Amino acid sequence: MSELPPCPQCQSRFTYEDRDLLVCPECAHEWAPGDVQAHSEDVAMVKDANGNDLYEGDSGTLIKDLKVKGSSSVLKVGTKVKVNRIVEGDHNIDCRVDKVGEMMLKSEFVKKVNA
Repeated sequence: MSELPPCPQCQSRFTYEDRDLLVCPECAHEWAPGDVQAHSEDVAMVKDANGNDLYEGDSGTLIKDLKVKGSSSVLKVGTKVKVNRIVEGDHNIDCRVDKVGEMMLKSEFVKKVNA
């Protein structure tokens, strides 16, 4: 069995072939096998609060208290976050926040952790 490349958009390793295309079942991204290099350059560059590059899979902490919209809870300084995806828009990281769950945050409120 041949090893298929991971999805260039979400880095999922569960890609499969469908006729002439490769398909990611997690984000539904489709691409031709030769187009991997062209898509990898399209990944948005996102910087944390200190100017370090943030990538999918990185860990970080919050640098200030954040109110959760539609809730009375507050995310405290130092709360751990795990970056799942880098997305376009105002809230540019899709992440998992400890003891809260999935949410989108602005990268300017996250500090990358190097451990």
